[in-house]
Amino acid sequence: MTKQRVITALVLAPVMIIGIFFLPLKPFAFFIAAIATIGAWEWANIAGYQKNWSRLLYAVMVFFSLYVSARVLRVYPELTIYFLAAGTLWWIVAFALVKRYPGGTSLWDAREVRAFLGLCVLIPMWVGFMHLKESPHSSLLIIYVMLIVWGADTGAYFAGRRWGKSKLAPNVSPGKSWAGFWGGLATTLFVGVVSSWAVDRWLQPLTSQDVINIMIITVVTMVISVLGDLVESMMKRHRGIKDSSSLLPGHGGVLDRIDSMAAAVPVFAFCMMLTGWGLMP
Repeated sequence: MTKQRVITALVLAPVMIIGIFFLPLKPFAFFIAAIATIGAWEWANIAGYQKNWSRLLYAVMVFFSLYVSARVLRVYPELTIYFLAAGTLWWIVAFALVKRYPGGTSLWDAREVRAFLGLCVLIPMWVGFMHLKESPHSSLLIIYVMLIVWGADTGAYFAGRRWGKSKLAPNVSPGKSWAGFWGGLATTLFVGVVSSWAVDRWLQPLTSQDVINIMIITVVTMVISVLGDLVESMMKRHRGIKDSSSLLPGHGGVLDRIDSMAAAVPVFAFCMMLTGWGLMP
């Protein structure tokens, strides 16, 4: 398993680096859409659609939805904030669902409802990535979101191993603990402080309000990234499966790798638009 994980990571890493940081805007849009479409194929299984033709049909529907979204936003770019607001609202609703689980499943047990929730995850993720890609210093912003997610995961892993007795959501993901959550939060706060200092020193002067905005955005994004992982775990547990698929040997499926980013990116982008904070060209 370890060998498979390493080999898969070595193959995926350069693909992701080239795709995210070096592709021009239009190829980048198709790159993220391709990831979302594969994720949709996996989400269809999580939603309860087991036949290959129904999963493929759902993936095509998601791709078509992304295409329509792109056309709409090209004509009316001011609607971007509404797409991101809707995505953020979904994660607020998702928090309530995770908190109630295993209760409340009657609200989303129907396959059609779970299929709709997949749209709530994947479309805002694509819109969020596109907003960041179109922003000044897009690569730095995307790296920063990744650092938030990785910081949350890394801090949670080490703090959870050392002090993780009280479980964060035992009915959803027994491996997550409150100690891990606080460890992840501490790590991302450190990332926020260091990043603010680096931006102020080498990129552009930051006001006190800028720093406050960065820290608020960092904390909110970190919390939502944890929620993204919990939501996918909840859906898989309800469906009775361990991984979203076996496409990535040793890692599970694409959704298993992007669940936290799928939650973090649209919320990060929305908070940027809401606070008016961003890196100047």
